[in-house]
Amino acid sequence: MNIDLFDFDLPEELIAQTPSDKRDHSRLLVVNKDSKTYEDHMFFDIVKYFKKGDVLVRNNTKVIPARLLGIKEVTNAHCELLLLKQLIGDDWEVLCKPAKSLKVGTRINFGEGKLIAEITKVKEEGLREVKFYYQGIFMKLLDELGKMPLPPYIKKQLCTNDRYQTVYAKFEGSAAAPTAGFHFTDEIFDQLKALGVQVVDITLHIGLGTFRPVKVQDTKDHHMHSEIYEISEEAADILNLAKKENRRIIAVGTTSIRTLEANITKYGEFKPTKEQTNIFIQPGYEYKAVDAIITNFHLPKSTLIMLVSAFMGREFTLEVYKHAVESKYRFFSFGDAMFIYGNKK
Repeated sequence: MNIDLFDFDLPEELIAQTPSDKRDHSRLLVVNKDSKTYEDHMFFDIVKYFKKGDVLVRNNTKVIPARLLGIKEVTNAHCELLLLKQLIGDDWEVLCKPAKSLKVGTRINFGEGKLIAEITKVKEEGLREVKFYYQGIFMKLLDELGKMPLPPYIKKQLCTNDRYQTVYAKFEGSAAAPTAGFHFTDEIFDQLKALGVQVVDITLHIGLGTFRPVKVQDTKDHHMHSEIYEISEEAADILNLAKKENRRIIAVGTTSIRTLEANITKYGEFKPTKEQTNIFIQPGYEYKAVDAIITNFHLPKSTLIMLVSAFMGREFTLEVYKHAVESKYRFFSFGDAMFIYGNKK
């Protein structure tokens, strides 16, 4: 498909630069994709759209301070690494800037020698594989030397890094946050559980596959980079039973959606596994796992708006986004949310 089919006008002032004062006080656009209707609400209203037996799936990945600013040995030139994916041990896939001068054997110094990265493999599109050398515990050094990898359209640093994490973040490994989860509070989860909603955790460590922009004109030419996901045996059992009993599975965010859809597409049911996926969901894809989704408002021409368009139709998606722009909803990572559902009882 031509990416221009997923374009829309977005005033820059609607790109949220800071999170809402309270997580659940962002706005919520509730959309029925079957009746083609939508209503404006606040996020704390979302509980009334759930019912007993629903299964809410959330991605419990935790963002690491993955942005490292260093100096090349020999030349003393400044460079930047963004940690994308741990390979084996101290080997990582990273995104480099500037990439051209970072060849195999180049060593980069962080924190006056506390951490050294050596380029071990050159890949396309600014990607490299590196091996890290250090004394002590890697994650402690990363906490000391790294910066939170805020998206480039966020111009301000956060006062506290916990607002770029969900309240249920648990397993470290992401280069970006599953931002649809920012709106949830412990109190909302307590209300949902009291209602009889099951809350299930899965893990997808977010890398380049989620946030890389589409740079080709035809979506068939876009390559999704793989990301690591994990579904436990307990989670798979709960999800399979929900499917058998025709209960709703509601996914928080596009990463949860991609995890569930990749798993059920490959195995025909939910299977406990830890593996990689590069699933690319766009119109024409038939959803097999998810009955409703909670997601933020996404970039024009992005893989994420394509994923949403596959769920509720491209033309209706653009209609809903036009309403969101006219109603001055806040967009992207720190912006407002949508709850999209159908008529399944």
